[in-house]
Amino acid sequence: MKRIKYAAVGTGGRIPMFIDPIVSTFRDDAELVGLCDSSQVRRTYHQQRLAREYGMAPVPAYGDFDRMLREQKPDVVIVCTPDYLHREYIVSSLDFGTDVISEKPLTTDAGKCRAIFDAVERSGRKVRTTFNMRWTPGVSKVRELISEGAIGRVRHLDCEYFLDTSHGADYFRRWHNQKACSGGLLIHKSTHHFDILNWWIDGIPALVFALGDLVFYGKKNAVERGEEARTRYPRYTGTAEAMDDPFFLAMDTDPAMRELYLNAEAETGYIRDRNVFREDIDIEDSMSLLIKYRSGVVATYSLNAYSPREGFRVSISGDGGRIECAEQHATHIITGDRNIETRSGEHSMNLTVQKLFSPAVDIEIPKHDGSHGGGDLLLQEQIFSRHPAPDLLKRGAGHEQGAASLLIGAAANESMATQTPIVIDDLFCLRPGVINLSGLV
Repeated sequence: MKRIKYAAVGTGGRIPMFIDPIVSTFRDDAELVGLCDSSQVRRTYHQQRLAREYGMAPVPAYGDFDRMLREQKPDVVIVCTPDYLHREYIVSSLDFGTDVISEKPLTTDAGKCRAIFDAVERSGRKVRTTFNMRWTPGVSKVRELISEGAIGRVRHLDCEYFLDTSHGADYFRRWHNQKACSGGLLIHKSTHHFDILNWWIDGIPALVFALGDLVFYGKKNAVERGEEARTRYPRYTGTAEAMDDPFFLAMDTDPAMRELYLNAEAETGYIRDRNVFREDIDIEDSMSLLIKYRSGVVATYSLNAYSPREGFRVSISGDGGRIECAEQHATHIITGDRNIETRSGEHSMNLTVQKLFSPAVDIEIPKHDGSHGGGDLLLQEQIFSRHPAPDLLKRGAGHEQGAASLLIGAAANESMATQTPIVIDDLFCLRPGVINLSGLV
């Protein structure tokens, strides 16, 4: 049987999650036919890495995306570029006649979202948004409990997510700290969290009110705390006076960081390890939202990117009881071919269900090997295997479900700018009259 041909655009730190299983676990079903990136250094790094680690001939690599499409004629394009470029490559791929797998978020604002929807309609092709949090054991178990009616009909959710001063800080070193590139953390990072809220309750968001600001990172905040000395250098690698800075990041000591980013600086101009206490950061690091769904469910959400520890706390209240879920895990920084844990500590997750007028019951969470609690492996099987295991929880997400999460972030950005509640349908209307997320592809 002919293998499905995949090509990838964007060969930074995230791409190994997609291309490595194609050339290893699923090589009988899938074939990697092309890599595209604006950086020759990055293209060459992954060509050599794949050849070295998997004993394969060098994958064709391109700086010209359209040329790769013409020459390789892939069946599916994997888009893993900076967020603001997703629209460009998704639309070009669809118009060429290929399906698309897009790393989250689908895109960064409602206007770009409309362009993708239009391209799907005229091409008849499909877009899949990769939400690996749906596949983690604890998150999947919560969905299972709600679907079984463990707490009756859900009425209210509260979610607090906290990133620590390693993982959280890393967004302020990279391109993510410019809202024009990432849409801010409420688009780039929180799209994961908004998606699981949507998915847990099978809901489509309707209205958002948000508050947020940059209160920890950035030069002004450091100076006000008496930490002006930490603002004096533009980057960390090779800076002697930054060696004792707790936010120090050395790219020259990690092979993947060095090969993907440090060695590519002269070619791309991109500095991966910029000081988190600079003046030009324009995204928020502390945010709170109030969300109302079409079904009437209300949710609160907060994100803090400068916490001393990493994890989340969620409570879900139904008319028959309450689910409480808390997770703490070691933080990480994506370096290029793996996730490096930068703090010690074991992953832990506690999940309880308490029905009305009854004691709380602890729920056991299955344990699996692999990153994100084994969720990445399950997602990869669904994407790349010809005969994946049945997905009884319906964890796959197309472009409409991808839009449902990013539009919460887009509405939140608009709300913070205008200090007013934002009706999501005024930005972009997802299937008028449909109440449940499962009614979207």
